[in-house]
Amino acid sequence: MQTIKITDILLPADADMHTWAVNACDQFTSDYSYWEEVERLTHGKPSTFHMIFPEIYLKDNPEKRIAAANSAMENYLKTGVFKSVKDGFILVERATESGVRTGIVLAIDLEDYSFEKGAKTPVRSTEATILERIPPRVEIRKNAPVELPHIMLLYDDPKDAVLKTVERGEVLYDFDLNMNGGHIKGTYVKNAEKVIKAFYSLVEKKEDKFLFAVGDGNHSLATAKTCWENLKPTLSEKERENHPARFALVEAVNIYDKALNFEPIHRLVKIAEPEKFKKGLSLKGNSAAYLAIGGKSEKIAFPENVPEGIRALDEYISKYIKENGGEVDYIHGDKELLNFTKNGGAGIILPPIKKGDFFDLISKGGNLPRKTFSMGEGNEKRYYIEAKPIR
Repeated sequence: MQTIKITDILLPADADMHTWAVNACDQFTSDYSYWEEVERLTHGKPSTFHMIFPEIYLKDNPEKRIAAANSAMENYLKTGVFKSVKDGFILVERATESGVRTGIVLAIDLEDYSFEKGAKTPVRSTEATILERIPPRVEIRKNAPVELPHIMLLYDDPKDAVLKTVERGEVLYDFDLNMNGGHIKGTYVKNAEKVIKAFYSLVEKKEDKFLFAVGDGNHSLATAKTCWENLKPTLSEKERENHPARFALVEAVNIYDKALNFEPIHRLVKIAEPEKFKKGLSLKGNSAAYLAIGGKSEKIAFPENVPEGIRALDEYISKYIKENGGEVDYIHGDKELLNFTKNGGAGIILPPIKKGDFFDLISKGGNLPRKTFSMGEGNEKRYYIEAKPIR
């Protein structure tokens, strides 16, 4: 396998890290006050905020914002804002309300990744990719000289063999994140080659060599793949071998990390006749979900195979809305969903996917249904810190 790549990683040479790092662009997409405060904090200071495009602004003069982000990248490269961390990985320890989550920043070969349903590549998407969401992101990335990842990959390591292999070197950063993001510490990994072998050992006895599942940043990684495929025809075979755009920077996290919370994403069906919806809902199985109407819930049958159950539920919801009107929303938290149903409609409180079943479900069934699970709250998502050249 050649899925993992040792590459130089860019960090700020001399910046206020508290204002350098900002949250993933796809978070707080309805909260203008959040991003306005980030803009205020970072005004006139070196920051990743000036190199990204928060998705809340996707319809707000996108060409101007993309040009400004690319200009900031070029400026930072030319004026020495970046320094290069050579030939290693970065061990990231992120303290949040859920505990300390540990990951490894590394690069993966996009030739070993696919977002196609049923793909058998070593790196796979977990949920169906919405193809319409890729072109706007391609516009943002296609002329960018560097990438800043908020992509988190999951790996299946119940014995924690990979992290036990890591030899720590210099502490590269150690600071409090802004906007209630917790604390983060990054340490140079001295023995990258040995760590790679530990990763590969996880799948050496598995026929399909399924090493990484995309946990967060599915559409960002799909965009990186699309840009690489668009670039490949313009390159010679030799140029393709080590072109920087072929490799994407990610953070790899053990799915069994105790601070990595897998939460189900519930369905709120905004309809006029919830009792009619209830009457037509017929799910079968030996597991359970809960149907909520008027702020009260009752147990209903649900398949043990959670993705299959969600597919069946989503099909019913879609059919019902098409015939009767209404809309569906996706809600985090049992109490939150119950409260919403006090004002009408029907809610379905879904069971979580067990971590031990996760890789097997994807390996056997392909992509999970859209909005199957969430990993932590918005302020626990990956912040932009590291960068990598892609030109």
